[in-house]
Amino acid sequence: MGESMIGRAVKNKILEINYHDMRQWAWNSYGAVDDRPYGGGVGMLIRVDVISNAIKSLKSKRLNSKIILTSAKGKRFTQADAKRLSKYENLVIICGHYEGFDERVSQLVDEEISIGDYVLTGGEIPAMVMIDSVGRLLPGVLGKDVSSVDESHSQENYLEYPQYTRPDDYEGMKVPEVLKSGDPKKIKVWQQEQLKPIK
Repeated sequence: MGESMIGRAVKNKILEINYHDMRQWAWNSYGAVDDRPYGGGVGMLIRVDVISNAIKSLKSKRLNSKIILTSAKGKRFTQADAKRLSKYENLVIICGHYEGFDERVSQLVDEEISIGDYVLTGGEIPAMVMIDSVGRLLPGVLGKDVSSVDESHSQENYLEYPQYTRPDDYEGMKVPEVLKSGDPKKIKVWQQEQLKPIK
């Protein structure tokens, strides 16, 4: 989060990222945030009271916050979600760990989001994915704000048209003639024809 475009956005105060250790809301003096699941089973669950206290504390500092839980059972994150979330002033992303959360945590958040059908060791990577995807849409983060308009996934279920640069001919692989024509209308038609649906 301190590198590349997101790092520059933080440095230029376009984006602010704050990290909060759950242990500051621990349920005991040892800093524990998890406990054994009722009914047995492998692993530990993050307690509902810990997350509730964290949310109350963070909401008291920043009003109108959108609370997101990284969760394997959450809605699949898409570019449309990134655009939607980029309109919020404050996002709180709760990162899971261990075996997961007490089921009642779901009732305390605004939405649950998954970045894919696989298991990770924690919610930090999904949070980073969301921060990167949402952050790049904020005005001033990319060199030209139009860069985030005409790209893959900007139209739902479609990938961006292919793009080329010099040399015109590399070992028999040639740039399409229409792109060198200088005719914006023909180029636009070609680009639209090249949009590929996601399978």
